[in-house]
Amino acid sequence: MGKSTLYRRWPSKEALSEELLERLAGPHIAIADVGNTRDELLAAVVQPMRAVTHTPFGAVIRALLSQIAVNPKIGDPFRKGVVEARRTEISRAVERGIVRGDLKSTADPGLAIDLLVGPVYFRVMFGGELDLEFASRVVDAYLVAFGTASVASRAARSGSAIATW
Repeated sequence: MGKSTLYRRWPSKEALSEELLERLAGPHIAIADVGNTRDELLAAVVQPMRAVTHTPFGAVIRALLSQIAVNPKIGDPFRKGVVEARRTEISRAVERGIVRGDLKSTADPGLAIDLLVGPVYFRVMFGGELDLEFASRVVDAYLVAFGTASVASRAARSGSAIATW
């Protein structure tokens, strides 16, 4: 595909980047209500791990991360679209956990994305294993901090993990 063909469909490289990121990230955003708070929070960690390691999204996000950080024409739409959709899904999972009595009423849904997904992108940028054990440890640390007493106690001893990694 030539440059002129690209610019007939997308008016700029930023518009192309925005559409590409949204299409590639889209399938990895929703978190199903499965009736189990730990499994839902684990999905919040595993889905972006899977996206960056097993799908074309990984190569694209690695290539564009620095531009997302410094170019508002790429970063702002990405944050408004993909990141905000992800925040909404994780917030819903946290709110369900509060309603179920698994999470303290003070659990901050806004902070959850930083604590659950932030470590994934840290490892993408700076190295480190992205595997199910890592995801489980991240979720269990969140549950120790924000889970009700019985959930936090189980998380502190947990070795369980979902099988869909």
